[in-house]
Amino acid sequence: MFCRSQKPHFDSLNEECGVFGVYSPETRDVAHTVYYGLYALQHRGQESGGIAVAYANKIECYKDMGLIPEIFAGENINKLPEGDIAIGHVRYSTTGASLLINAQPIVFTGKCGKMAVAHNGNLINSKELRDGLIQENAVFQTTIDTEVIASLINKFSDGDIVKGVLKACELFKGSFSLVIMTCDKLIAVRDQYAIRPLVVGKLLDEYMVASETCALDAVGADYVRDLQAGEVLVIDSTGEKSYFIANKSEKTATCIFEYVYFARPDSIIDNCSVYEARKESGKLLAKYYPVEADMVSGVPDSAVVAARGYSEVTGIPYIEALAKNRYVGRSFIQPDQVMRESSVRVKMNALRANICGKRLILIDDSIVRGTTSRKIVKMLKEAGAKEVHLRISSPIIKHPCHLGIDFQSYSQLIGAYRTEQEICDYIGADSLKYLTIDQLCSTIISGKNKQCDCSQLKDKFCLGCFNGEYPYSIDKNDDIKLKFE
Repeated sequence: MFCRSQKPHFDSLNEECGVFGVYSPETRDVAHTVYYGLYALQHRGQESGGIAVAYANKIECYKDMGLIPEIFAGENINKLPEGDIAIGHVRYSTTGASLLINAQPIVFTGKCGKMAVAHNGNLINSKELRDGLIQENAVFQTTIDTEVIASLINKFSDGDIVKGVLKACELFKGSFSLVIMTCDKLIAVRDQYAIRPLVVGKLLDEYMVASETCALDAVGADYVRDLQAGEVLVIDSTGEKSYFIANKSEKTATCIFEYVYFARPDSIIDNCSVYEARKESGKLLAKYYPVEADMVSGVPDSAVVAARGYSEVTGIPYIEALAKNRYVGRSFIQPDQVMRESSVRVKMNALRANICGKRLILIDDSIVRGTTSRKIVKMLKEAGAKEVHLRISSPIIKHPCHLGIDFQSYSQLIGAYRTEQEICDYIGADSLKYLTIDQLCSTIISGKNKQCDCSQLKDKFCLGCFNGEYPYSIDKNDDIKLKFE
């Protein structure tokens, strides 16, 4: 077990979690369905996980630190009873320390009896809400915003869980995709701006909700649709019914990094293929930022698809330059400074035979701090690469994120205080080019509407880390207030 301060600072993005839920008209082993759904969402959170099952007017939950196959190894999965509703969660923390007590789902007993909540996102007014509840004598066992969510739902429910959810969600500021379970209902909620993804699927008479469509595929369910911004979908014995949060925004602000990095390439978000968006980004890099070279490669894993798109346009062969250690994830811990310095070599290594004497175009999805990119370029040149030209399939990250990505200060961002050329000089690449905001936005609609105006499309995504324009703004005192109201 470890605290947040011990977590590494790889030059990569981290997002906090993935959620999955199932409603079955019959009692069966729903825990195993959630297990496979979470396994497919493991890339969204590798610190902790858990599953809660509703049965006989009770809720049983099992959660622990680690990866899903580790948590539910041996007989652990069989400790959960058969039931008709279940939800699950995988976590990467941005609010609250990485401790077992903060693992999800959160199980809560209140006015509606037992309920369980799992949350993907980050409430930026969590402290304000928590302090208000404490003034009303609420007691908290965790340090995470999910418990605040559960407490507020209980406060406003008066025995009607849907009423409690709708009223509580009006007070939440930030990103939240929720799966909520009572003993007879499965409820899915997507925030007013649709910042984080949430989809619904069906398998015969059963309903599934998940952070990504790849989790529906893993359990054999058919993708039905994405939840709309501000939608509260209630599933029970009568079927499904949708409600909408009263202060639902007319604009959406879906996190564009879901397409760039977070989501699995085989997922579909808001009817757009993540794979196609990433491949298109590589094609645009090739179109606007060509360079003479012998080979194209991608930093594994999220940049590989873009690299293949670059290769397809230019005709320069795609050849692997880096081998990745598949057993090192985002939760990899360096116990001392010596290990921190060598962490990149532990995570990946250069394929000397492929790159020696070659001019290499290396595609990556983003540069956050610049430290890992610098070490990768050095590694490739030490392995014999003649030139390393870096191409990034997103714009320069200039601003922090408060909506679920783990860079929350300007000091963490190399792009906040350096130009493109200065970043290139620091990293040691022979050249460096980024996509523009317009170019990135155009990749996401290329598969579904090639005639869409990119200037209009920019209003559909949160681009705050690139241009400082968020659905929620920060004043000089760092107080976060609604912007689009």
